[in-house]
Parts: sequence; C-alpha cells; structure tokens
Amino acid sequence: MSSISIDDVKRLAQLSALSVSDTEAESLRRQIGDILGYVEQLNEVDTTGLQPTYQVSEVENVTRKDEIKDYGVSREALLQNAPETENGQIKVKKVL
Repeated sequence: MSSISIDDVKRLAQLSALSVSDTEAESLRRQIGDILGYVEQLNEVDTTGLQPTYQVSEVENVTRKDEIKDYGVSREALLQNAPETENGQIKVKKVL
C-alpha cells in the first residue's frame, strides 16, 4: 500500500483550494491511503485478453451525411430581407 504523508494531503488541499486543519489532514491521510489501497488491488486483477469497455449501453453515434439542400431561394434573395448587410453577410450590433 502506498503511503501518503500529511504534507501530501495539505498539498492536495491547497491545489483544491481547500483549507484543512491538522486533525482533518490526518483523517484525510488515512482515507486517501485506504482509497489508494483499493485502487492497488485492481493491479492484481488479470485482464489479459479482455477488450476495453468504453460504454455499457451499446449506443453508437448516429450521424448523417452532410448534404446541401437547395430550397430554391438564392443567398442574395435571403439577404434582401435583412435590415443591414455587409460583405454578403447579415450585419448585427456588437453584443458584449
């Protein structure tokens, strides 16, 4: 089992923007040590020949072909409906 020190816990707390007392740090040191012990047990599992599982629901991405649809209206005709245009685009007010 890997050992974690109080300094390690305090460094983790600092990186997490948490403040911990010495009592809390000792409790967290034990808890983190237990967690690391459980994780180390996974190294003992024989995974030879197993395929990685990326998801369990067997859902796949549904994609469609990217096709241009012609609705019989030209770009220029659509831009004529805009209140203001510039360089072939609709001009809008700046929003910040």
